[in-house]
Amino acid sequence: MGLPHHRGRELGVDSKSPISPALEKCCLRMCAKTSYEQASEDLEAIMGIKISHSSLHRMVSRIEQPASLAEHPSEAMSVDGGKVCLRTEQGSQWRDDKLIRLHGSVSEGFFQDPAGLQSWYAQQPRARLITCLGDGHDGVWNVMEQLTQGVPICRQVLDWYHLKENLYKVGGSLKRLETVESLLWHGWVEAAIAAFEGLNRLQAKRFQQYLRKHRHRLPDYRHYQRMGIPIGSGAVESKIKQVSARLKISGARWRPENVPKMLRLRCAYLNRSSCLSISTAA
Repeated sequence: MGLPHHRGRELGVDSKSPISPALEKCCLRMCAKTSYEQASEDLEAIMGIKISHSSLHRMVSRIEQPASLAEHPSEAMSVDGGKVCLRTEQGSQWRDDKLIRLHGSVSEGFFQDPAGLQSWYAQQPRARLITCLGDGHDGVWNVMEQLTQGVPICRQVLDWYHLKENLYKVGGSLKRLETVESLLWHGWVEAAIAAFEGLNRLQAKRFQQYLRKHRHRLPDYRHYQRMGIPIGSGAVESKIKQVSARLKISGARWRPENVPKMLRLRCAYLNRSSCLSISTAA
């Protein structure tokens, strides 16, 4: 039986709903961690309350989870992409989602919503100088360049660990590779490119092209590290794996309209693992 309207208003509970805000929060935390079916089973085992997986799905669909807001200006950000399997009339299809990470602060995920991503970033408190970190993927840098349009001071840094990984994929002389690593660590990019001159190996030529393409994103990494400037995008890579752990549950296929809801819920859970901030308005 629902609560009287005036009493429900006093308690902040929908008079037509038998679920309290506290129980609703528990349900949403469960759904942010695992599948709806597993969440239903866990709720019954832990709390002795049976809520069907379809009811949990409807709950997530109707909740308007507010976007995360950083408490302090962030001096660095990273962008990375994930994959989500969609259920379409043509069958299963994989599509990209994007995750932006404000270092030392919050993360937020977006699915086929570049305008929403830009709007979210525009609302965040930002430091005067922003360091943008990412791997060599064009899509990542396209997003960051769109986000930082009009930002007076912005520096782009290619993730050191991706750079080093791509270097050692070249193969060949280990001594040469170690020499080039040292050159790149000190920011001597032209010398690093020259170290592969005369080699006919396709991997070496591709790495030279890679260095030329990202030349303006290859700083003196040693100096940056000493200055406390981040040189790796591991923060966002860690988060995208945690987000994907929910979206890529075995057998999961999503309707396109349900992906943004789960991205928002999962990011809210990861941003504030001790308490999930939920708007309980239907």
